[in-house]
Amino acid sequence: MISLREEITVPRSVEDCFRYVADFRSVTEWDATAQRCQKVSQGPIGLGSAFEVDCRVGPTSITLHYEITEYEPWATIVLVGKGRFFDVQDTITFTETDDGTRIVYCADFTYRWGLERLEGQLEAGMRAMGAESLAGLKKALSEKPAAPAISACSERADRWVVPGIAMFSRWGFKRSLPQRQPVSQYLDGQHVVVTGASSGLGLATSVALAEAGADLTLVIRDPKKSAALLDTIEAETGRRDINIELADLSLMAHVEALSARLLAQGKPIDVLINNAGALFNEYGLTEEGLEQSFALLLLSPWQLTRNLLPLLADHERKCRVINVVSGGMYTEQLACNRLIMEPDDYQGARAYARAKRALTVVTELWAEAWADRNITVNAMHPGWADTPGVASALPTFRSITRRILRSPEEGADTIVWLARAAEAGDITGQLYLDREPRTPYLLEKTREAPGEREGLEAFLAAQLALTETETPAAA
Repeated sequence: MISLREEITVPRSVEDCFRYVADFRSVTEWDATAQRCQKVSQGPIGLGSAFEVDCRVGPTSITLHYEITEYEPWATIVLVGKGRFFDVQDTITFTETDDGTRIVYCADFTYRWGLERLEGQLEAGMRAMGAESLAGLKKALSEKPAAPAISACSERADRWVVPGIAMFSRWGFKRSLPQRQPVSQYLDGQHVVVTGASSGLGLATSVALAEAGADLTLVIRDPKKSAALLDTIEAETGRRDINIELADLSLMAHVEALSARLLAQGKPIDVLINNAGALFNEYGLTEEGLEQSFALLLLSPWQLTRNLLPLLADHERKCRVINVVSGGMYTEQLACNRLIMEPDDYQGARAYARAKRALTVVTELWAEAWADRNITVNAMHPGWADTPGVASALPTFRSITRRILRSPEEGADTIVWLARAAEAGDITGQLYLDREPRTPYLLEKTREAPGEREGLEAFLAAQLALTETETPAAA
């Protein structure tokens, strides 16, 4: 048996340190040998939580199956890992000190298949690995990373266009993992509003932010999905203290009613995530006479965010607005007179792409206009994610690409990072993919004329004013 012991002290609360380590998915952020970690048990982190970890060992990789066998908040965690060649028991203790938290990590390795005879040769390397891992944990819990810059690889791929588009796949997500910085911040006491939360990216985002302690308000359209949404979040996180708001965000009357309810509650919003959306293959008008793609994908988040500005602006703590866009926008140029497509030339994918292009421009306009109001505004696109919306609206695309599509959790990763990471509060007016700033224009011909950019919000205001006065009852 090889036994390791390492000790660090970090300037963080004992609760934060315990929560970060107990969710063993964080191991990929601080242990250089851990390449992937997936939670394979259902339910909140605690006794019995299980994880599957791929670890790099020399030129190869091995898989370890971990389980939390002791769990004493905020004092002790014991994890037992079992692999083909060895088992390991990690005992991690946490003690509050005047300087923060002292973390003591002990690991006992038991080898099989004759490898125990090589313990003497392995021990020095194992000790070096243990020390490196604890140094990584200290960095994750102590340092605020710098805001990320685009990598040289991504910059080249974007210039060559086709490789840039290829990064929308699951491969692109995996390629980005080694360059990522740790995220150890929690959102306790922070109010986060997520639209389109009942499935896909919105649901994955909501679960992750619930795990991070956020005070959640989730906006969904279908009242029949409320109970299932709460059940899903409770099953994964143990939390049911979630506020559900009902609104059909393709209807401006519902946007106004939702805004009024939130304003009346008076609860400041720390993060607003404009995620609600759908791709409509068939042309259709809302009950208010608006083309439905334009209404839901562009006019709705534009009006909702402006309405909620009193709850977002001028806080002591910097607030964040996150607009979820799409890689499809790279094919389209902003032209206000083409944002609302007519029945005879309507194409659902093109209407979707044009709206998302305009929302990306709105992101940049808001970032500039609200820079002195303590608000950051950023856009992200999730790459190609396998969501219910993709399955229903783009069945052919999904059937062709299903082997390389991202999971909803992978697609939502950058949303969660923009909402949670300390360094994300220092950036504004950017478009992100896989936690990297990316160009909004893969093709120069899709760059809009200055007049289109300057006239976009006036165009949206004019369309809002044209909304029919006879509107349906708001949710």
